[in-house]
Amino acid sequence: MKLWKKNYELNKDVERFTVGKDYILDKNLIKYDCIASIAHVKMLGKVGMLKPAEVKRLGLELNKIIELDKKGLFKIKREDEDCHTAIENHLTKRLGDVGKKVHTARSRNDQSLTALRLYYREELESTKALVNELISSITEFKVEYGRVQLPGYTHTRKAMPSSVALWSDAFIDSMKDNLKVLEFVSVLVNQSPLGSGAGYGVPIKIDREYTARELGFEKAQSNPIYVQNSRGKFELAIVQALGQVMLDLNKIASDLIIFSMPEFGYFILPKKFLTGSSMMPHKNNPDVLEILRANYHVVDSYSFRISGIISNLISGYNRDVQLTKEPMMDSFEIAETSLRIASLLFKEMKVDREKCDKAMTRELFATEETYKLVEKGVPFREAYKQVSDKFSDQSR
Repeated sequence: MKLWKKNYELNKDVERFTVGKDYILDKNLIKYDCIASIAHVKMLGKVGMLKPAEVKRLGLELNKIIELDKKGLFKIKREDEDCHTAIENHLTKRLGDVGKKVHTARSRNDQSLTALRLYYREELESTKALVNELISSITEFKVEYGRVQLPGYTHTRKAMPSSVALWSDAFIDSMKDNLKVLEFVSVLVNQSPLGSGAGYGVPIKIDREYTARELGFEKAQSNPIYVQNSRGKFELAIVQALGQVMLDLNKIASDLIIFSMPEFGYFILPKKFLTGSSMMPHKNNPDVLEILRANYHVVDSYSFRISGIISNLISGYNRDVQLTKEPMMDSFEIAETSLRIASLLFKEMKVDREKCDKAMTRELFATEETYKLVEKGVPFREAYKQVSDKFSDQSR
């Protein structure tokens, strides 16, 4: 039975249209909805709306659902619409009238948002752990190859001497900044929406701070209208933070695609990371890097998708925000998978010291020559001209 069941049957085409993929996507939320419901039930017992025995029975059954879900045995049907309905229907079937009491003092709006916030919070912690793992992998790579010099480029032309250490540290430093951005959005989403209803509170006295503490939130999000307005806003902030991570992975992939080409050969990609051609037997292709490079654009497109969905909506809940769920979940999956692949790559990638040394041609040291003249008292612009003329003569 639907949580909003009326005295008529919904058109099946309308049902399919409005439910969309929620009954599939919500497999990710079953555990979190049960955890939130357990806290909610305890609060209802605390304020006297449920008897202690009812709190216990509901808590036990919700934990059983979590166990069923772990084994892949808890199913959400399309007609359920989402995990929230499937869980309440299960409770009602198993516990009768006691199960019907679980939805007291909440709306599906704040219920759904609470499960999502718990999911986001855990996924953000996973993402931060993977960023730290990548930092460790790059650091180990730097320890082994850091002293190797290689050309630095501007405008895709040789510019000045660089090194594996300098290149590696650029991404280590950036990933550390990315951790700060991820930490900021972790703080942002760590506010409990539970008990705010459909955006205008509930007409009975409850203890929202209690459920916030039970669920480990920093605080209860106080304004019920803002609770609804923040849905989509917080998701956009998360996807943009993930986009910062993906932007760095995009640049790493771009560098490695170019500098692992035989024409350069600075980096040696592990053979087991390379794919072949269906026609050309000599090919070893860096498909994994090309997908890693493209994944940034996918996540970036989700940012535009979410911002488009949530703009021009009046304050309060609008069903439009349902469509932010899929791009949000996909963004986490893409970012986490990409970080794992990048970490594996740095653990197995090698540097061709000989090719790097050979690439360290004399023009890379032109700026250094200029400043040696400056140190002898030659004005910079004159020193610049002398060295420029020398290199111009040599290139004829």
